[in-house]
Amino acid sequence: MKNKQWVLNKRPSGVPNLEEDLKINISDTKELDYGDVLIQTKYLSLDPYMRGRMNGGPSYSQPVEIGGVMEGEVVGKVVESKSKLFDVGEMVNAKVGWQEYACLSEKNVTKISQDNDLPITYSLGVLGMPGRTAYLGFLEVCKPKPGETIVVSAASGAVGSLVGQIAKLMGCNVIGIAGTEEKVNYCKDILNFDYCLNYKTQDIDKELGLMGENFINMYFDNVGGEISDAVMNHLATYSRTAICGQIANYNASVPPLGPRVARTLLTKQSTMQGFIVFNFEHKYIEAMDAISKWIKSGEIVYKEDIYKGFDDIPKTFMKLFEGENFGKLIVDIT
Repeated sequence: MKNKQWVLNKRPSGVPNLEEDLKINISDTKELDYGDVLIQTKYLSLDPYMRGRMNGGPSYSQPVEIGGVMEGEVVGKVVESKSKLFDVGEMVNAKVGWQEYACLSEKNVTKISQDNDLPITYSLGVLGMPGRTAYLGFLEVCKPKPGETIVVSAASGAVGSLVGQIAKLMGCNVIGIAGTEEKVNYCKDILNFDYCLNYKTQDIDKELGLMGENFINMYFDNVGGEISDAVMNHLATYSRTAICGQIANYNASVPPLGPRVARTLLTKQSTMQGFIVFNFEHKYIEAMDAISKWIKSGEIVYKEDIYKGFDDIPKTFMKLFEGENFGKLIVDIT
């Protein structure tokens, strides 16, 4: 069976050149061994971390090799099976990557067991890695207390929107930061954030200063860059910052210089912690149980941004870095 793939042609320098850095490859699917399944991709999750996999430098995970299939998690259908655990026709999650088919060991495939009344794509978002990231990053790193104030960057995104809603459920004051008036209004009117600022039209440092002095107890940072520089000026004593992503810097060819925050952390006796959600794997079930309950009760809402077309995957991926996506970014390749 022929298999279409998006592979890494060369490592980008700065913003990826879609015509040079990625290319389509056509290959044959592999023969299955005992315990293997052949998965046909239905939906592909696109996430900011994938940009880091295109680089060759040290990181918390191995980069994609030149000529290798771009990494990514999918919702797929088992179309052939030599496994006693999976039947043909079952829907699964797996790290198939940017390709139409993949032959995988049963050990690397997970049945989708969520309620049938929820969209199956939720397993890539609110009930998947972004949901676990939001719940565990907020609880384990920010360590919230009722009445405290949190600032969330990329507030309308797959992770930020959940962090803000969970914070509200736990009695916190929530200030979001987003990039369009539509996203700002969504955070305030639909997600019930207390405030939301537009970093493209407002001076974040000035606006936060008008709200109070040294009042931010927690900062959930999905962005980095100038937005984070501004937030740091308003941290409270004993504040906690969770570094989840640095999307403002992912396409930088040279690491940008910014304000040095060590003095702020020292004088505010503040902590700043980068985290990788895989380190909290022992709490995944707790996270999914809690989020599932909130979704079913209507206490949490979730927005998906689904585009169609395998050949347009790279173009769709770049929406993450241009602020054009609104919610969890997914590609329907059926």
